[in-house]
Parts: sequence; C-alpha cells; structure tokens
Amino acid sequence: MTQNNPPDWTRRQLLQFGLAEMILPLAASQLSNCQKRNLLVMESSKQVDSRATEGQLLSRPTRPTTTALTGLHPLGLDGQRDGFVYVPETYRADRPAPLVLILHGAGGDAEGALKILHHLANGFGTILLAVDSRQQTWDIIRGGYGPDIAFIDRALAQTFSHYAIAPNQVAIAGFSDGASYALSVGITNGDLFNHIIAFSPGFMAPASQSGKPRIFISHGKSDKVLPIERCSRRIVPQLKQAGYDLEYREFNGLHTVPTAIAQKAMEWFTQPAPDK
Repeated sequence: MTQNNPPDWTRRQLLQFGLAEMILPLAASQLSNCQKRNLLVMESSKQVDSRATEGQLLSRPTRPTTTALTGLHPLGLDGQRDGFVYVPETYRADRPAPLVLILHGAGGDAEGALKILHHLANGFGTILLAVDSRQQTWDIIRGGYGPDIAFIDRALAQTFSHYAIAPNQVAIAGFSDGASYALSVGITNGDLFNHIIAFSPGFMAPASQSGKPRIFISHGKSDKVLPIERCSRRIVPQLKQAGYDLEYREFNGLHTVPTAIAQKAMEWFTQPAPDK
C-alpha cells in the first residue's frame, strides 16, 4: 500500500540540511533525523494549550460514557480536515480493544492512512483512529508542536469516551512524515502510547521522553524519498542505545508499506511483550 510522496518542497528543504549525530536520551535539543531543519523552535500559539506546544497529550482511556456502533465513522470534529474511526465487527464494550492511532504522510489524509491497516483490523480486533493534519503535513515538521497535538487530543478524547480501550494496547503509527511524527509524539507521550509503529520514518524530534514504549520500524532498502542509510539505519541504533525494545524490519522495496510488513506490525502489536 502506498501513499502520496512528500511534496518537492519537503524533500528539497529538509534533505539539504543533512544529519546531526545525536545521542539519546532524547530531548528537544537532541534530535535524530535524516531531514535536518530547525525543529527546535517550539513556538507558542494563542490557539492551542501550552501542553500542546510541548507535544503533550492529556487524553487517557476511560470507561465509555456513550454507546457506539461498529464500522467506519467520521469523527465530526472539523468540517474540512477531520478524520475517521474504524471499529471492528468483534468489538464489545465489556472487552476493551487495542487502539492504533495512524498518521498519514505529507500531502496525504486520514482516509489514506486508514487503508494501511484497515484490512487487518477485523482479524486483530483492533480499533483504528486516523486524523488529518491541520495543514499539508504535521506541525513539528512545519516549525513546532501545537495545532496537530491539540486536534489529536480531541480525537483521542472522543474515541476514549465512545469505546472501551485496553490501556496496555494503545499504539501510535504512521507512514513517512506520519512515521516521523509517530516516533516523535510516541516517545514524548510514552505514558499513553506503549507501542510505536513507524513505517519508513525520516527523523524523530520528541519534545521530551516519557515511559519506554516498544517500537516497530520498517524501511524499504530502495527507498528514494527517505533513503534508508540516512534515516532508519541511523535512527534504529540510537533508539537501541537508549534502551528501547525495538523490532526492525528492512524489506526489498521503495517508499511504501507492503502488506506483509503491515501484517507483521499488527502481529507484533497484539502479542504480549517478551519476557526479559
């Protein structure tokens, strides 16, 4: 399954900066990326809560307060840039389900992101939540955390109020720019997300570290958009050095998410963590 490639301005402007050799633990001043740009400017915004500018999500799984239906539903939170929730046919309110928040690549949308895992959701009994970025791509890539964090928090709060979610099975996932954002937001909010799934990420720019989520990363060996040597092959060693439990899959292919890789990611997510 492929999504729209990042637009030319993203590749040109970001790739020209090269890579910084940074050592974890991660913080706002310690970034690993293959698209180095000024990601340290965490600009405040009158339109978002101060927690959002720090990349922090406040919503948490709770007892549902409404009765919700299975199937695909729009979030109804924004008239133009919104999102979807997909609830598998097997969902039951008395059996908390796993949740995957999945994020699209640059120039993409929630519908495209959902397609990466939609065909697997019923088999794994997993609820999928996909949201549109507020602009062409995610806020940290445009300069600083803020509007996208605030909207994701609203989407999560609504989902948690409608559906019973297993607190130990909450994942953030994404492809391309969405994978970079998933790594960044997932590490910042490791007390909420205990799993991170990054399909072909370019960088990670967490505002802080919280918890120790398990991480799954995949990358095509022939990726021309985000070359593997400059991206995942630098990101992965840094995460391992920082002590994260990490599953890494390289595959023969381009900037895409093969069905077999999506399947492996869902198997990894829904299986118990291995004993240490």
